[in-house]
Order: sequence, then structure tokens, then C-alpha cells
Amino acid sequence: MSSSDFHKEILVIDGLQYCNWSRSIFEEMIQGGVTAVHVTIVYHEQIRETLMRIAEWNRLFELHTDLIMPVKSANDIELAKRLGKVGIIFGAQNCSPIEDDIGMVQVMRELNLMIMQLTYNNQSLLACGCYEKEDSGVTRFGRQVIKEMNRVGMIIDMSHSGERSTLDAIAISERPIVISHANPTSFHAAKRNKPDNVLKALAESGGLLGFSLYPFHLQNGSDCSLVQFCEMIAKTADLMGVDNIGLGSDLCQNQPLAVLEWMRNGRWAKVMDYGEGSASDADWPAPLSWFADSRDFPNITQGLLDRGFNKGEVGKIMGQNWFRFLKEGMAPE
Repeated sequence: MSSSDFHKEILVIDGLQYCNWSRSIFEEMIQGGVTAVHVTIVYHEQIRETLMRIAEWNRLFELHTDLIMPVKSANDIELAKRLGKVGIIFGAQNCSPIEDDIGMVQVMRELNLMIMQLTYNNQSLLACGCYEKEDSGVTRFGRQVIKEMNRVGMIIDMSHSGERSTLDAIAISERPIVISHANPTSFHAAKRNKPDNVLKALAESGGLLGFSLYPFHLQNGSDCSLVQFCEMIAKTADLMGVDNIGLGSDLCQNQPLAVLEWMRNGRWAKVMDYGEGSASDADWPAPLSWFADSRDFPNITQGLLDRGFNKGEVGKIMGQNWFRFLKEGMAPE
């Protein structure tokens, strides 16, 4: 069996995208053999705005029913594979959708918000972000929200959180958590990437790491090679085990600069927050030569095979680990 035929057979799950959604992008997902994608529906949007984003997605499902479908349970991911569609998993990159009301956790979960970050870079009501100078850990409110997320089957994501807060969440949560889109600090020392002690604790608790393909998170940035990327995966597999890793591309395709400013600034800053670097990083980075859009997922499958992973291991990394994690994590208690 050729690698392209193998890629078509396996589950391919991308743990994070925030693209400027259109029919052409959905078609690219189909062409790339993508089974399901965790899509960011909100960053700093609060309750009413979140409801508007969900309504917009409902319209997309209606207009493009031949290409995409909502994921309301893990069974829908398998159904999407059988139907040749892409399953869309709703997620939030901040806790803004619940504001200061714990009752909104269940409400949002009933509206199919499956994954929520406790914080996005800054201190939130729940935990501390990775850009704060001091990380005070998960807050009193955060402990209650984690318990409630566990109860209703909403997955805790600590991708943009600080080290102490992430370790707190791992310890407090009775269910495994996810870091949906980040890489090891040992590969590239971005603030958003995670040190080995966090990754070990994540793996020991049954959690999952989704490797990011966003150039600011990669060694050599936009010039990072596929070989380097797959070598990072191999070394992390040695650290965490091959059952605890997957992909979270952080693909932000066709988005204008205004979206980058909203992601970084929200409503809290009047001037551009440069995130990982300086004013030279004030725009979107150039895409990787081997991963520009979802059509390039087969390149990763081939790269992992070339690195020496067997087909069973490649299947796990490309999507099977995500599927198992989601199946367990999205089921209400």
C-alpha cells in the first residue's frame, strides 16, 4: 500500500485551526484527507457573541452540508469518515464564553462547545496565561470550572497557559487535559511552548499534546523543515509515549491582519501586543513550504513514515490518539 493510500484510510484529526472559513477551505480539507478539525469559534468573545458565532457555523453547515458536519459526540467523527465529510469540533481559546457564571459551562457544552482553554496568554478569571510575569496558578473559580467541565464533558485545554497553571490543571482535573497546539520548549523556546516537566506530567495523567505547525512555534520559523518537525515528534514520543501525541496545526489560513490583532489584543490593549517577538512579528508569518494548507497533511504522514515510525504509530499520531482522547473526554459523567 502506498503512503497516499494509507493516508486515505486513517483518521486524520487536526487539533486546532482558525481559518477564514469558506467552501474552498472545506474542499482543501477533503482533499487533504482530514476527518475532523477542532475549530476555534471564539477568542475574547463573550456569551452573546459566542452565540452569534455558533449561529454562523450553523449556517455554514447548512450551506456546505456535502462537505462538513457538526461533531456532537465521538461517533460523529467516525460518521464523518464514512460519509467523506469533515467533522467540525467547536472550541474556545479563552474562558470568555462563560464570563463569570459557572452555569454557562453546561449551557455552552449543550451547544456543542467541546473544548475550552482556561486562559489565552493573559491572567483570566480561571488561571494564568503564559505571557504573565508571575503565574499564580489556577484560581478558586478555576477549580470550580474544572470540576464542572469534567462533569459535563468539556475538555480542558491549557495551550496558552503558564507552567504552574498547566500543572495545577493537570493535578486538579479528574479527566485528562489537552495542550492542543504547542511544541516542546526544548525544540524552540517560544513562551507558548511547554517544558519537559509539563509534558511528562501531561503524559503521566493520560493527557494529549497536539504539535503546532505555526512558524512562531517552530525551530527556524517558516524555514523549519519537515525532517526537523518529524524529528521533534520522534523525540517527544520518547519523552511522552506515542499514545499521548497528535497534531494541532494552529492553521490560520486567509485571515486578515485585523484577526491577528483581535487574537493578541482583544479589548484589553490599545497597542499591538507582539506576542512571541518584536515589531517584526506584527504580521502573519510566511507559511511552511511543506504545510501551507490542509491539502498538505499527506506530507506529514509521509514524513513520519520516513522518520521510521511504523504505520500503527503514524495512525495514532495523525488522528487515532485524538479520537480516543475525544471519545473519553467529551462523554458527560
